[in-house]
Amino acid sequence: MSTLQNIVIIGGGLAGAKTAEALREKGYDGAVTLIAAEDHLPYERPPMSKDYLVGKATFDDALVHPADWYQEHDITVRQGARATAIDTAEHRVTLDDGSQLPYDKLVLATGATARHLPIEGADAAGVFYLRTVEDADAIHGTFGEGKSLVLIGGGWIGLEVAAAARATGTNVTVLEGAKLPLQRVLGDEIAQVFADLHTSHGVDLRTEVQVAEIVTEGGRATGVRLAGGEVVPADAVVIGIGVAPVTDIAEDAGIAVDNGVLVDASLRSSDPDVFAVGDIANHQHPILGRRVRVEHWATALNQPAAAVAALLGEENTYTELPYFYSDQYDLGSEYIGNAIPGSYERVIVRGDLAAREFVAFWVDHERRIQAAMSVNVWDVIDQIKPLIAAGTSVDPDKLADPGVPYAEL
Repeated sequence: MSTLQNIVIIGGGLAGAKTAEALREKGYDGAVTLIAAEDHLPYERPPMSKDYLVGKATFDDALVHPADWYQEHDITVRQGARATAIDTAEHRVTLDDGSQLPYDKLVLATGATARHLPIEGADAAGVFYLRTVEDADAIHGTFGEGKSLVLIGGGWIGLEVAAAARATGTNVTVLEGAKLPLQRVLGDEIAQVFADLHTSHGVDLRTEVQVAEIVTEGGRATGVRLAGGEVVPADAVVIGIGVAPVTDIAEDAGIAVDNGVLVDASLRSSDPDVFAVGDIANHQHPILGRRVRVEHWATALNQPAAAVAALLGEENTYTELPYFYSDQYDLGSEYIGNAIPGSYERVIVRGDLAAREFVAFWVDHERRIQAAMSVNVWDVIDQIKPLIAAGTSVDPDKLADPGVPYAEL
């Protein structure tokens, strides 16, 4: 362990900070340098579309660690610095100021960037994407009674922003190309729950629509024109059509990339001295038996400890199942597993769908649970995890029966 003298982490988000933390917890006492492109200490992103966006939490609440923690643990944080190149042969990272950092091991935690919509008006004033604290501040500034916000995209970010905006009395329209918001992630039956939730809270939800352009006046957005010609008026527009992994620096260095940085079960890339964690890690999952790349908080939280263990020479793999949560109005949900379209045959519901108090299970043709989501039902995810991990068949009738304990399935 002591033979390693320099470990560099590229990425100043949750995954980067947790990597630095894991290194010290594992007893590594060499130099740790964390390169943070934003001019902030590492912070968590979920509050940016939840409590922070609504104004219920401060930015300090979102910090992974306060400034003195990094000092106490002898971790160098280069804020507002961007890595521009990796020389894997010489084991060097070049920064945007021209300086170079040597490394023995390198951890990539570069995260993701918001996908931009290539339509006219998308760069106008009053058009926003949500990724950083500055984005959240700007979007929050558009909220208020009598103001109109149009959201392009009915995914998790779009719906969470819609809920935050409605909490302040903002008029909200959501434009979604699919038949239902979250349809690809959840399937029709559960996606309908979220559609009904938002319409019941006064959101004008428009589905199966195509956006043609963002209408502007004097360089500022005033509405969104649909393919049919209708213009939906807006004081501001938020575009939430997903994110793309930031892999340019890895690809330029010759590290294998395909929908993220390709990593093995231990989160090691095609270069044995380079690891990847968080949004960018396209991970060979030992339990799911396939590659999975997950753009959620829990991945950034949990992967670093596994990567650090392997980096320091332990035999270790990352086996945590994908997990995320969402809070919208009075609906709280938790999702565990990974049910991609085509991987499941049916959705089994335990509880009351209409009352929005249920657990949904995505089950394949062999009656194995691929994923589960609890909606306003708490303390069940840890009981469901073993059922997914075991990959054994379950009785659909018992699965749907709230009277049957999970341990008996």
